[in-house]
Order: sequence, then C-alpha cells, then structure tokens
Amino acid sequence: MRNVSVIGTGMTKFGKHEASVKSLALAACREALLEAGSPKVDAIYVGNFLGGLLSGQEIIGSILAKELGLGPIPATKMEGACASGGIAFRHAYHMIASGVHETVLVVGVEKMTQAPTNVVTQAINSAMDNDSNEGISGLTFPGFFGVVANRYMYEYGAGEEHLAMVSLKNREYAMNNPKAQFRKETSLEEIMHARPITAPLGLFHCSPITDGAAAVVITSRDEGVKVISSSQASGPPLMQDIPDLLSIGAIQESARQAYSQAGVGPNDIDVAELHDCFAMTEILAIEDLGFFEKGTGWKAIESGLTKQGGKVPINTSGGLISRGHPIGATGIAQIVQIVNQLQGRAVNQVEGARIGLAQNLGGTGAYSTVHIFEGKGL
Repeated sequence: MRNVSVIGTGMTKFGKHEASVKSLALAACREALLEAGSPKVDAIYVGNFLGGLLSGQEIIGSILAKELGLGPIPATKMEGACASGGIAFRHAYHMIASGVHETVLVVGVEKMTQAPTNVVTQAINSAMDNDSNEGISGLTFPGFFGVVANRYMYEYGAGEEHLAMVSLKNREYAMNNPKAQFRKETSLEEIMHARPITAPLGLFHCSPITDGAAAVVITSRDEGVKVISSSQASGPPLMQDIPDLLSIGAIQESARQAYSQAGVGPNDIDVAELHDCFAMTEILAIEDLGFFEKGTGWKAIESGLTKQGGKVPINTSGGLISRGHPIGATGIAQIVQIVNQLQGRAVNQVEGARIGLAQNLGGTGAYSTVHIFEGKGL
C-alpha cells in the first residue's frame, strides 16, 4: 500500500445558504484545488445523503467533474447517512493507496435548510430500517439518543448538567470558528433550560439543520498531512438488536482497526473530531474510541479533559452541535479541521498537535469510519 497525504482543503461557511447544492460543492472544491496547486485530478468522490430527497439533485459527482473542467474522470457519489463523507474519503484513500489513482478530489455536501423541518426529519429517518416495528412506531434519532442518555445517566450516575457541559464546550470552540453555524455566546443555565426536544435532550444538545460543503485533495505524493490509517465498520440499524445501548460497536471496531493500522493507541492522539450528532453521542464516542474508560466519559467532561490543555481536545471546530451538520459534508469537515490542526493553522489550535483522529458516524451506529492523520515535520 502506498502512502496517502492530504495536500489541499476547502470549506464553505456552515449554516443557511441561498446557494444550490451544486454551488456549495463547487465552492469547497475550488478552494481545495487551489490550495493543492491545481493538480491533475484522476477521480472525484462525493459524500451526499439527501441531494435527491431534498434538492431533487442526483449525479452530483458527474456534475462537479464537468463544472470543474476535470474531463471524463470517474465520479462517484457515496451514501452512508451521516457517515457519507467519511466513507467517500475512505474509498478515495484506497484508490490511491492501491495504485489505481495518483490524486483524488473528495467533497462532502448537503443542502437542507430549504425544506420544512418535518420534511427534513422524514428524509433523515430514511437512515433507519423503516421496514421494522421501530420504523412503524415512529422512532427518530433524537428519540433513540434520548433513550441512550437516560440509560447512561441511570447506569453511571451522570446528570443532565454533563450533557450541557458537552454543548457548552463545543459552543465555546465554535465562537472562534468563522465557518461555524452557531457562534453566539451561551451559558450552562441557558443550555439546561432550553426548549426540550426529547427528554433529557434539549435544543442545544442536538445538531442543527445545516447547508454546507467541505473538500480535500489527496495524493500519493510525499507532502502535506499523511493519512496513517483508514477504517470502517458496521453495526445493527435497529435499537432492539444492539447488544449494549451504552456502546456503539461500530465505533469500537473502526477504532480498533484504525489504531492497529496506524501503530498507535488512543493515548497517542493529540486532537480529535468526532461525531457529536447529540451531546450524548460525544460522551459515548470518547469512551468507545478508548480515550476514557467506559462509564467515565461524563467525569472527563466535568474535569475539562476534552478541552484545550486537557488529555485530548475534542471537536475544536465546534462539532456538529455548533459548527453545524450538513450531513454529507460532516465527515470531510472533520478531516479539514484535523488537517489544519496538524499544519498549525487551525481555529482553537492545539499546541504541538502531531497526530489527529476523525470519527464519522452513520445512523444509530449503522456505520462508523475512523481516520488517523500525522503531521509532517512537527
């Protein structure tokens, strides 16, 4: 397997845009290509989940290849719910590592705010197994993670204030990120008294409806930020089939694979972007990734171990909760932040960051990707 490196990144502001899904993707791609020195691109991979359902637009890969003047290169759209971006990156990585291509453009994009909330919710629920009693009963993603949060608090003694601490930390990070959706200052009290969504989750505990795009250029050339592992795992799409509600098996397995490939462990990670679709998900993920023992994630949050200066700063971009969550773009946006951290130019820069991790989740644990990166010359 050949070395693979990231040599260019691009990203739109996340939030509400009048621009189309095509225009958002093009903006991120052009920025990434320019930063990479406008290389010859051999293929393009697109992470997108709801383009057909919400924008009436499929074949995004072919459209982008034409608009960018890339010629008759292969163009592929990847769908894996909220893990669409991470899966697209993984496939692009393997095409280079195996010697099929030299340079590949990867972009994630989603346009969501143009549709009413109930329509978006229904579309997002297509990431569940709807041919099941859970689908018929109307289970939603907030409902699932609300159940998980209640169970976690019961088993381990955490409180609602610890969910609020996750949301507050990520908002404090987002306040310094000019591309984040939510940058307004808030407080623990405001978070805890916000409009309820599904007990115990409130408005600040849930990722928002977002438009945006992010892109990276990866290559076999020995430059940029090195990708030292790429992994993916699957898990049960039904709550009733999950053996332990307080662990996401796909995260654990993808992390195990990634650490083994990279020859590192969780204690070697200097900074991480992980999939906080809900505040509860971040607490589960920091445990399933091995940063903290099972049942102690809330204590780590309380002690500030996921903040700047702590054991491992988590979601320094603001995370999905405050940076925003344009579903297909999320996995690539995480990678953009990690690459910027390892180049020493990130918002909320972690001093001396050398190894970074990006973890992208799909569904209630149906997919998880983990990518680990190493900065050059740091």
